[in-house]
Formats: sequence, C-alpha cells, structure tokens
Amino acid sequence: MLAANPAYARANPQIAERIKMIKGQDRHYVAHEYFNRDWQPMAFAKMAQWLEPAKLQWACSANYLDAIDAVNLTAEQQALLAGIPDPMFRQTTRDFCVNQQFRKDYWVKGARKLSALEQAEALRAQRILLVQPRADVSLKVTGALGEANLQEAVYGPILDQLADHKPKTLAQLEQALQASGVNFPQLVQAVMVLAGAGVVLAAQEDTAATKARKHTERLNTHLMQKVRSSNDLNYLASPLTGGGVTVPRFQQLFLLAKQQGHKQPQDWARLVWNILAAQSQRLLKDGKTLESAEENLAELTRQASEFAEKRLPILKALQIA
Repeated sequence: MLAANPAYARANPQIAERIKMIKGQDRHYVAHEYFNRDWQPMAFAKMAQWLEPAKLQWACSANYLDAIDAVNLTAEQQALLAGIPDPMFRQTTRDFCVNQQFRKDYWVKGARKLSALEQAEALRAQRILLVQPRADVSLKVTGALGEANLQEAVYGPILDQLADHKPKTLAQLEQALQASGVNFPQLVQAVMVLAGAGVVLAAQEDTAATKARKHTERLNTHLMQKVRSSNDLNYLASPLTGGGVTVPRFQQLFLLAKQQGHKQPQDWARLVWNILAAQSQRLLKDGKTLESAEENLAELTRQASEFAEKRLPILKALQIA
C-alpha cells in the first residue's frame, strides 16, 4: 500500500520509516505489542481517567532519563510546561513536545510525599552498582533532543568509584567524591542518567539478596538448561537487583559449563560446541556461517575468553555466577 503512495503516507511521511523499523523488530515483541486483542492507543490523560476510579495517581515516569529535562526539552518547551499547573495536561503536552510513542509510568495508590529531609535520607541509603566494564562506559546519552555529551569531570570520578562492581550507597559515593568536587545534586542526576542508560542498577540489601539467592539459582539453572536448544531466553535473575539481567544464549551456556565444573574458557567453548554440533547448528561471524568445527570452536573460545575477562566479574557481582 505504501508503495502506491497513498495520501495518508504523504500526510504522515514518518509512517513508512516507522513500519520499516517494526519489520526489523523481534516478531514475539511485535505480536505482543501490536496484535494484542485489546491493543488501543490512548493519550496519557485517558489512562489517568481510567485509573481514577481505582484511586491510582500518576507518580512519575519509569524511564529515568525522562526526569532529565536538559536532554529532552528545549528551553522554550521547558518554559511552556512550567506554565501548565495541571499535571495530567502537562504530561499530555510533554508527550507532544518529545513525540512520545510509548510510555512507562509508575502509578500509586494513596500517595504520601516525603519531606525534603526524608527524600535526601532515602536517596543516600540507596545502593547501586556498575554493570558494565568501566572502560566500556560511553560518556554519551541519547534523549528526545538527540545525543548529549556527559561531563567527564562529574561522571569520571563516579564511575571510578564504582569500577570494582561492588554495591555502594549514594552516601558512600558522596563521601568518596568530596575531593573531586562532585556535590550531592550532581551525584543524584548522574546516577539517574547512568541508570537510564543501563550502566548502573539499583541493589537490594544483602539480607534480601541472600534470601532470594536459592530461588534465583534454581530458576537460572532451569533457564540455562532451556537455552541449550533455544535462543528465546536472554535473561537471568539477579538476587542482588531483584530483577532480570540480559545474558545472551552463549554467555548462559558458558555459565552452565562453569557450573558443571569446567574451569577454563576453552573448556566452556568445547562444551557449547558439542551442544551446537548435536543440533547441526553453526555460528555466524561477519554475516557468514562458520562451517568447520575448528572455525566454530575458535570463535567460541574467543567469545568465552572475552566473557571471562569482561562479563563474568559483573555477573559474579550480581550474584548470578
């Protein structure tokens, strides 16, 4: 239909690019998101109206970067929104400013606002940990306005403090960063940005993590067994965060090999190759299928060695490995 250049496509030139993007997405996601029987686009204000009888109030966006106006809104747009007293209408207007397509929000029942002191204390008690290798963290972030550069003077010292992948409270970071000149408001905003970019995750208390660990170990073992014949399960559970963490298939199989007593990356690679070969599966590299056993084993060994160096320490910190 689009190839026939209908008037709708001329009036909405972005629709062709949108459909092209959808075609490239995972078909399970597309089926869930668009082919649901009850799928119906609605404005934010309509959602608020639907939830009002349940006494649910909008609290905030679940996307941390939405709280950072500098990367999403122009000065003119910020002034416009600041002049709208009604929060529901303000959010609807903001959606038009940033061309919002999907929202993720927190709604609460019986909201009780913290005082400034209580909020500061809760923030300082919050634990976080770095879930990317320090050297791989990009000092760029993308918001509705495009790509923005992060200040090295602020983010560098914070990332250096988190480089050991151990959970730290914001209070601990605030104390450690005094010599760097990073103040608490800068720290909070930086952590919000890093969390929005998936660089840091919130961590539970150790008692909660310990209580959850037996359950997550059983779940993760089950999932790792399933990925021997499936590429659909790309998450494992972390007792430390209380949530799922992206772990691709081969990395899960490396963990499974480690769990079974294999200690070296080359041994992990051989076990994974045996699993793939039994199913007549081959690896792709640079868009080409690796046909020989030697080529596949060499690539798996390279991936296993990189996994052991970069990813395994983080999965250990997350109490997954």
